[in-house]
Amino acid sequence: MLTREKALDVRYRLRRLRRTRTMRQMVQEHTLRPDDFIYPLFVQEGTQRRDPIGAMPGQFRLSVDLLPAEIELISRLGIPAVLLFGISPYKDARASYATDREGVVPKAIRAIKRTNPDLVVVTDVCVCAYTEHGHCGIIREDGYVDNDSSLTVLAEMALTHAEAGADIVAPSAMMDGQVQAIREKLDEAGFTETAIMAYSAKYASAFYGPFREAADSAPQFGDRRSYQMDPPNAREAVREVLADVAQGADIVMVKPGLAYLDVVHRVREAVDVPLAVYNVSGEYSMLKAAAEKGWIDERAVGLEMLMAFRRAGADLIITYLAKEAAQWLKDS
Repeated sequence: MLTREKALDVRYRLRRLRRTRTMRQMVQEHTLRPDDFIYPLFVQEGTQRRDPIGAMPGQFRLSVDLLPAEIELISRLGIPAVLLFGISPYKDARASYATDREGVVPKAIRAIKRTNPDLVVVTDVCVCAYTEHGHCGIIREDGYVDNDSSLTVLAEMALTHAEAGADIVAPSAMMDGQVQAIREKLDEAGFTETAIMAYSAKYASAFYGPFREAADSAPQFGDRRSYQMDPPNAREAVREVLADVAQGADIVMVKPGLAYLDVVHRVREAVDVPLAVYNVSGEYSMLKAAAEKGWIDERAVGLEMLMAFRRAGADLIITYLAKEAAQWLKDS
């Protein structure tokens, strides 16, 4: 029987290791470091363009000539990787600019590698920002996505990025078989060392709104629920992840993050490959808006949110907070 005295002893035994900051750090179960982060960048054509993104305070669309200064800052903060999203100057039904070897993403990759060859460059592989209809694949006459013809374009897009020097390509279109198609295309061209980070469990989420403004990628009709995952489903995420690993994914991802921490944990339990989580635009914008109102402490809440991803099992965190969080961690 647990007496009152024994109950008190148990309570104080739990509290003893929380007494000082140093003791708390000694027994801390998870850590958060700048090298856990991947910082997304939106790149566009032109010169001396640093266009603010209204729904994402502190984020910008940058022209390639401004990237070196940004990369130097990111590198000084200890952030090891960036994720590139291209802003297309023109759009068509076949996403032809997405595979342009002189397009903005290949130019950005080369500029980044000239500035810091050791920085890991990840590129988003999806055509939503390059198509006139805003969907993530090629659309058939009946209005549905043509999965197989979309794979051809995605694989060519990934090869274009690899040729420019990308270290990792990240297919996010949620087309069935996209990882295998890209792996085969890269291997045939000799890019066997280019890794694939698959957006394996990407949900049809309402948290993407600010991103769609940033990338000018909102669908012009319908929605993406026929190919992105249905938010009520969790077991399905594990099936998606296992399929991508079988097809050759080196890293898998869950997107979004905060509302899907249970999915992050399920995936972590199911696979032993590196796991990324995307702290998406809506999550970032909510934090910024509440902080601007003075309703929350941005630094404290931001770091707690990022730690939640690590605690759930993520190895890597794609986050628009990367620069601020890296500085917060350095200052702590």
